[in-house]
Amino acid sequence: MKHLVILADGFADQPIERLNGKTPMMVANTPHIDQLCEKSGCGYLKTVPDSLHPGSEVANMTIMGYDAERYYQGRGVLEAAALGIDIGPTDLVFRCNLVTVEAAKLLNHSAGHIETEEARELINALNEYLGTERVKFYAGVSYRHVMVIKGGKNGVECTPPHDVPGEFVETILPKPFESNDTVKLLRQLMFASNELLSEHPVNVRRRAKGLPVANMIWPWSPGFKPAMPTMKELYGIEQGVVISAVDLIHGLGQLGGLQSVFVEGATGLYTTNYTGKAQAALKALKEGADYVFLHIEAPDEAGHEGDVELKIKTLEDIDQKVVKLVLEYLSKDGEDVSVAFLPDHPTPCEIRTHTRDHVPFMIYRPGVAPDKVKEYNEESVSNGVFGFIDQTEFMQVLLSGKK
Repeated sequence: MKHLVILADGFADQPIERLNGKTPMMVANTPHIDQLCEKSGCGYLKTVPDSLHPGSEVANMTIMGYDAERYYQGRGVLEAAALGIDIGPTDLVFRCNLVTVEAAKLLNHSAGHIETEEARELINALNEYLGTERVKFYAGVSYRHVMVIKGGKNGVECTPPHDVPGEFVETILPKPFESNDTVKLLRQLMFASNELLSEHPVNVRRRAKGLPVANMIWPWSPGFKPAMPTMKELYGIEQGVVISAVDLIHGLGQLGGLQSVFVEGATGLYTTNYTGKAQAALKALKEGADYVFLHIEAPDEAGHEGDVELKIKTLEDIDQKVVKLVLEYLSKDGEDVSVAFLPDHPTPCEIRTHTRDHVPFMIYRPGVAPDKVKEYNEESVSNGVFGFIDQTEFMQVLLSGKK
C-alpha cells in the first residue's frame, strides 16, 4: 500500500461571528474534499504535546510519526538541513525572520512576504557587516532564513514573531539576558541589524512603493542537530518523498530520509502552484514512492494575516487544484493508494497565530468501508470512526487503516 498525506497547513479555524458562527472550512465551497470525506474514516488528532508550543515543525514532526518530545530541537535546525548547511554538534541554529519594526513595535513577521531576491540582498549585507567566524547568516526563501552561532549556549528563550504582532519589541526580546551570553549576543545582533537594514537600498525602494520594510532580524526556535532515525527505520518506508515550499518541511523530511521534490512556482502563499504540487505528488506515486508528504502552506499564511476571505479562497483552491486531481487519480490508478487529509494545527484568523486544538483528519483506504461523515470540517468529524487519536498514533493508523 502506498500513502499520500495532504497537509493543508493551519486550515482549521474557530467560529467567526461574521460567518454566522461558522469556520472558513464550513463556508468554503469544497465539493471534492467532501467527496473524499464520503469515502474516508474521520476523527480528531492531537498533534502537539502539552510540553511544546504549537509550531508547524512540532505538529508536522508528529504527523510524520516522530515523538516530538524526544526529537524536537527547534525549527532552525530543520531549515538548515533543507538548505544543506553543515551543522556541527555545538552549533546553535536559529530560524531567522526578516521582520518589520516601526515605532518600537513588531508590526509584521514576514516583512510583507518580501521577495526572495530582495531578502537575499539583505542577508548578504548582514553577513558582510555582522557576520563573524562565530555568527553566520544563510538565505532561505522570502522572509524565512537561518542564523548559526557556533558554540551557542542552550536555554535561550525566543518569541515566535508571528505570535506577537503589534507588541513592543523590548517586551519580547530573547531571554534570560542576565545569565546567558548567547542572549546578550542575540540582542546586540538584532539592534545592530535594525541600524544596518533600515536604510538599505532594498528598504528604501520598498518604502517608496508603500511596502513593509524588512528592517530587523528576528531569531527564534533555537536548537542543536537532532539524532533522528529515518522513516524507513521506524516505519519501513522504502521510497518517501516530501513536497513543500517551506524549508523546515523539507528539512524535517530529509532528516527522516525522504527525498525532496521542488515544484516551480511553489511559493508558500495563496499564489502557489497548487496544480503543479498535486501533479508532482501523483507523479511520485506512479514512479514508485510508497509515502508522499504533500505540504501546502497557503491557509496558514492567510490565518496569520487574519484574512478570512483569503483563507476561504485557499481552501477552495486546494479543493479544485489538488483534491480534485487526487480523486481523478484514485478513480484510475489508485487501487493501492491510501490518502490522508488534515491540517497540522489551527491558525484562526481572529487571533492570527497557532493554537494547540485537536485537528480534524480523514483517511481514505481502498477496500475499507467509510464512516457516516459526509462533510469535512472541524465539527463534523466528531462522528468519525477514529474518534480521538494521540500524536504518533496517526502514522500507525495511516499505515494499518486501523485504530
